[in-house]
Amino acid sequence: MPDDAPLILTVRFDEASFAHFQAMRQRHFPPARNHIPAHLTLFHHLPGDRIGWIAQELDRMARDTAPVAGRVSGLRFLGKGVAYDLDCPEIERVRAVLSGIFADHLTPQDRQRIRPHVTIQNKVAPAEARRLFDDLSAGFRPFPFTATGFLLWRYRGGPWDPAGRFPFAG
Repeated sequence: MPDDAPLILTVRFDEASFAHFQAMRQRHFPPARNHIPAHLTLFHHLPGDRIGWIAQELDRMARDTAPVAGRVSGLRFLGKGVAYDLDCPEIERVRAVLSGIFADHLTPQDRQRIRPHVTIQNKVAPAEARRLFDDLSAGFRPFPFTATGFLLWRYRGGPWDPAGRFPFAG
């Protein structure tokens, strides 16, 4: 029987950037709800029963894409959390190409324009989120990151299961 659990596509970061994002997430995300690593989601729900085709398209795109430089440009207040805003036009371009390829299989959420970010806190009281946003904003300075590939995950209702790794090689 095919595995039709939905697929989530995220960006893989360079080790130093991922370590920073992950440390911030572990420090500020409620532990009982922090089941997944820090990430930039490109697509929230791709069809799990099409994994072979999806993996083929991701592999092709990754082979043609060089590692992508980006910048953490600011902080975003989420109401009940905080995220880093990411400035990375090339990742937005790559996602737009993939959106065209996957168009017939995208949910309404995944058809929307991406606003790249990494959530480091969510599902807390608004006052707690506001405090963290204000504290981090006071000393924030933009910093670089590198997107080094795609990570594909299966979503089965809890922690995500790895389903594929596609390093940028272009």
